[in-house]
Amino acid sequence: MIKFLKNFWGDKEIKRYSRKVEEVNAFEPKLKELKNEELLEKSKGLREKVKNGMPEDEVLTEAFALVREASRRTLGQRHFDVQLIGGMVLHEGKITEMLTGEGKTLAATAPAYLNALSGKGVHIVTVNDYLAKRDTIWMGQIYNALGLKVTCLVHDAAYQYDPEHTKGKDEERDTLGGFKVFEEFLRPISRGEAYQADILYGTNHEFGFDYLRDNLTYDLNQIVQARRTNAEQTQNSAENFQRDSASSPRDSAIESTSLNFAIIDEVDSILIDEARTPLIIAAPDSQSSEFYKIFAKVTDRLEPETDYTVDEKNRSVSINNQGIEKVEKMINLSNLYAPENLRLVHFLEESLKAKALFHRDKQYVVRNGEVIIVDEFTGRMLFGRRYSGGLHQAVEAKEGVQVKDENRTYAQITIQNYFRLYKKIAGMTGTAQTSAEEFHKVYNLDVASTPPNKPMIRMDLPDAIYKTKAAKYEAVVEEVKRRREKGQPILLGTTSITNNEIISEYLRKAGIPHEVLNAKNHEREGEIIAQAGKVGAVTVATNMAGRGVDIVFGGNPPDADEAQKVREAGGLHVIGTERHEARRIDNQLRGRSGRQGDPGSSQFFLSLEDDLLRIFGGERIKNLMEIFNMPDDVPIESSLVSKAVNEAQQKIEGINFDLRRHLLDFDDVLNKQRTVVYKKRLEVLEAGEKNEIRPIVEDILKNHGKDLSKLPGKLELERSILIGQQLVRILDMFWVGHLENLEALRESVNIRAYAQHEPIVEYRREAHMLYKKLNEDYEAMAVETIMPLFEIDLTKLHTEHVHRQTPPPEAKKLGRNDPCWCGAKYEDGRPKKYKHCHGR
Repeated sequence: MIKFLKNFWGDKEIKRYSRKVEEVNAFEPKLKELKNEELLEKSKGLREKVKNGMPEDEVLTEAFALVREASRRTLGQRHFDVQLIGGMVLHEGKITEMLTGEGKTLAATAPAYLNALSGKGVHIVTVNDYLAKRDTIWMGQIYNALGLKVTCLVHDAAYQYDPEHTKGKDEERDTLGGFKVFEEFLRPISRGEAYQADILYGTNHEFGFDYLRDNLTYDLNQIVQARRTNAEQTQNSAENFQRDSASSPRDSAIESTSLNFAIIDEVDSILIDEARTPLIIAAPDSQSSEFYKIFAKVTDRLEPETDYTVDEKNRSVSINNQGIEKVEKMINLSNLYAPENLRLVHFLEESLKAKALFHRDKQYVVRNGEVIIVDEFTGRMLFGRRYSGGLHQAVEAKEGVQVKDENRTYAQITIQNYFRLYKKIAGMTGTAQTSAEEFHKVYNLDVASTPPNKPMIRMDLPDAIYKTKAAKYEAVVEEVKRRREKGQPILLGTTSITNNEIISEYLRKAGIPHEVLNAKNHEREGEIIAQAGKVGAVTVATNMAGRGVDIVFGGNPPDADEAQKVREAGGLHVIGTERHEARRIDNQLRGRSGRQGDPGSSQFFLSLEDDLLRIFGGERIKNLMEIFNMPDDVPIESSLVSKAVNEAQQKIEGINFDLRRHLLDFDDVLNKQRTVVYKKRLEVLEAGEKNEIRPIVEDILKNHGKDLSKLPGKLELERSILIGQQLVRILDMFWVGHLENLEALRESVNIRAYAQHEPIVEYRREAHMLYKKLNEDYEAMAVETIMPLFEIDLTKLHTEHVHRQTPPPEAKKLGRNDPCWCGAKYEDGRPKKYKHCHGR
């Protein structure tokens, strides 16, 4: 083993990892003698040591040995030495490159267990919901045997691994658990509970969107990603304004280590392929369209100087008290500046701007029922551009044209910046070395290639290149026929669903039975790929389909006789029908064959009409074919051609890396601002819940030279919560507008490159100015809207809130004299009738 490892690392690294593996192995004889209960006690003792301050590195070997023994007992799988090495690489916060079939899922259990001992939580990130559930049930047996709680997140749901939830088929799970999800072992729980677990499986989208949603909520009890200071989540009673002002506020909702350690499976897919598109929470702002129409009519009846003043120098409009009273009468509202009416204030302000500062045929024109902005410097019409922050809708409402709905971005973050929030991240994949530079530059992650348990003996045949796609597909069908007759299983990889269906049609016409996989149904996909190793099986899959599931010779459950027939036929043969833009995707497809020292082979079939060859070097190769007057059905098999294809892929990889880097440079600017705003948001909400909001209000009022003598000395807890939520609503409103402004800025600075200005430098400078304005606007509006909350009647607010609640479906059956569905009562305890409560 030592000699074999030296081909992968230098002597120094080999000695370090080998020593640790030997220490892990030394624990094995004693651990085998322990009963299951004693193994659990051993795990609890280790957990106490780590919680009391012992560094994780000092208990690494014992922790890994415990996991290996628990796995042997529960799964019947004993970690290979190289899997332990892969786990050590993950623990050190690196990427381990392990070939397909080397057991990355099992290798991750040891570092996950070790890092979960501190109680700070470990997140294991999968590429889809199916794998999150499968791994929770499959690997959950190991963690459960060692006393750890394991959960998983899927879209709109969360589950805990619970072997006692229902009587599951344990023997069947041990055999089929690698691809089949045994739902009976999952107990539904809340998302908040899922995040309190020691180990949590989920997709990058679920983790990322939970982070964004947590930073949109107005109630700390609804934050799910927090590691609570006590495991019990407190009931959210603020929603109903029923908090007892005498009760003591709870501690901070979030520990600084809420995002502790993430192990990312298929790390290249998540951190590179999916990093091009940021995670965005947005919604069509259809309701605002109607409000702008209402406020266009309202502002039309307001008089300048009498109801509002216009500052043309600073291009601002301010409504006075008389104007506010007039607006409140027109829209039948008692208090325009109450917390729940904050958005209405925004609609009013934008409508006033549209009326007083924006004039037809000057700042804009109306053509064919559309408001088109006029460039004030050139006089040209700017087709397709729109004013941000709702101003364009206000102008449309003023002019009586169709008010278009706009998607408002409420929160966004790139995959790169989300995973940078963790204290430590690690990853595993079969193909990382080709992207090692990007991993290091963007994430500061080093890549270590972990050797296979058995030497790789797969034969990688040279590419076969044809003149046309039709000739290529015909050749593929003939190759499938030839190998299938020998009993060899065949996996055909395609780059798209379209090509997937074309190949399927060719095979159907040739009368070759086959299975089709195109990543539309993850669980069905797992079952199909698990049987792709049967004698003569033909499976057509998109390159990404079925990742995470092993192709076992003879199918699953394994059949020894069938498996031997497959070996004798030459093992799994992989056919690539087109080269992907990234070399590592091709390597992933090849890696399907030759797992754990099995025989196998692979070959790519290309045509001069494929996009890659057509764009890069197609003419040169085409001329070569014509010189030799080669017929369509005769391929070129040349290492020179394969080298040209490889160089083309490297060029495209470089271009895509630059695009992702460019995206990240711009998002880094936003990320700094987002981090500060989210921190401020949390501090204000916590101050409200702890009844410590007064100092924050004092600071805002002092900054604007306001008199502090009107502030009450002591606040009720309920009023403190109300003020905190109001401040956060104001901050959110300006943050949403700020996101829109930054998006518009990003589009505009790219044009400045023509004037020899560096776009990113311009973006940083102007984004900073916009951020300063955001803070100024936030404090200015806070000053105007906070003071009334110190005088508001809380009992009246209770009543108003009750009437804002959404009635349940059964409320439709109530008679007018029945007790109201909300449970409201008079002071003497009598229930309120429906007609006197929500039926009014």
